[in-house]
Amino acid sequence: MFDGELRSLGRAYREFPQHFPQPGWVEHEASEILGAVDAVVEEILAHPKAGSVELLGITNQRETIFALERETGRALGRGIVWQDRRTAEQCAGRRAGGQGDLVARRTGLLLDPYFSASKIAWMLEQDDGLAQRNAAGEVVFATVDTLVIHHLTGGRVYATDPTNACRTMLFDIEARTWSQELCSLFGIESSALAAVNESTACVGHTDPARSAGRTLSIHGVAGDQQAALFGQGCFDAGSFKATYGTGSFLLLNTGAERRDSTRGLITTLAIGRRGQSVFSLEGSVFICGAAVQWLRDSLGFFRDASEIEALARTVEDSGGVFFVPAFAGLGAPYWDAEARGALLGLTRGSERAHIARAAIEAMAFQNAELIELFRSESGLAVESVLADGGAAQNDLLMQIQADLCRARVLRPRNVEATARGAAALAGLGAGLWSDPGEPLSKHAAPEAFEPETEALVQAERLADWKRAVARVLGR
Repeated sequence: MFDGELRSLGRAYREFPQHFPQPGWVEHEASEILGAVDAVVEEILAHPKAGSVELLGITNQRETIFALERETGRALGRGIVWQDRRTAEQCAGRRAGGQGDLVARRTGLLLDPYFSASKIAWMLEQDDGLAQRNAAGEVVFATVDTLVIHHLTGGRVYATDPTNACRTMLFDIEARTWSQELCSLFGIESSALAAVNESTACVGHTDPARSAGRTLSIHGVAGDQQAALFGQGCFDAGSFKATYGTGSFLLLNTGAERRDSTRGLITTLAIGRRGQSVFSLEGSVFICGAAVQWLRDSLGFFRDASEIEALARTVEDSGGVFFVPAFAGLGAPYWDAEARGALLGLTRGSERAHIARAAIEAMAFQNAELIELFRSESGLAVESVLADGGAAQNDLLMQIQADLCRARVLRPRNVEATARGAAALAGLGAGLWSDPGEPLSKHAAPEAFEPETEALVQAERLADWKRAVARVLGR
């Protein structure tokens, strides 16, 4: 919950389960997501300062896709999550068939299992009943924002925005509309997709039964990384941020100019100062904070993810251990769906602390590679990095990142830039301010982490990291 100057007044949080039915598969239950939504909405609206809340913004993981029954909004199975790699073979076959160039031209994306279109095609191929219902116009394929909007409006609205639509691999980022050509390519009717509104548009109002007896205007909608870019004040061309969440995502706002990468960055849509769609370049790292969750949940290294920093600080370095967290393949710059995670350099002297430190270093190594790539692809010096996301609270990670990328890392006092971006979009759409920079300019200066170690040492460490990555590549 934010006030009119985008200061945080309250917070409610729920984790929901992740499901891993087979190696490489990741799924979500719609009911578990919506149960978490209901719980946090109820909690935040019970806050003593929630009496004047009028607007609701939504931000979400982007490429995850659900098949919903059009009439009721009921999920017709689990959603396939952005990290899921089950369509790797399908995508490889399509690339071999020459479809990758068309996808890149229309969407700015690579033909990869990360994005939604191949997931939808898989659903239709595997479930004859779903295919029949889809042919009869009874199905809506929904990204998470669409799922949540439909739920909160009491089933009245199926809607999305350009920053989510552009991640489906079905949206023409030049024409700003669903591509009939790509829909046909993947066997999907555009009528089975949600209406696309601008990110600041009012898409509807909450059903009082879903919002503690009140009616709130749903105004700001954006995918999590574009919301974080907006929440960091990166409205104009040349502004750059890195979000450290489940994955890690680096975005460079390129404004009205579309820039296409030749070395693994993707072109996508972001949001400009007036709320309009603009272009950006993105580097996508699939596993960042999720590696810490794995150490916590699967290996029992600690009970709370926040404990990793103290554990890692008990050793001076990783003792030669490298952790390549390719649990979902590798994203930029490798785009290797067959890569798998590995711990390398283990000896009898390796302890939990060395592995914990290697996990923190892995987050920084992956981003440092991408910052190198942004510098070469954009021609910009990238002398400072705006950092946000839950893992950015880790001081050790921020210092290692500054050292590796030879840049100043700036962390806002409130690292929840994704939520702040959704609030900023809602306020801009509702006319609370004409320039979203106005409320953000009143916030305290960010904390700064300066490079401390020699550049040559960091270059050698980055070279060692790249050799470790080469050991896990699937190709």
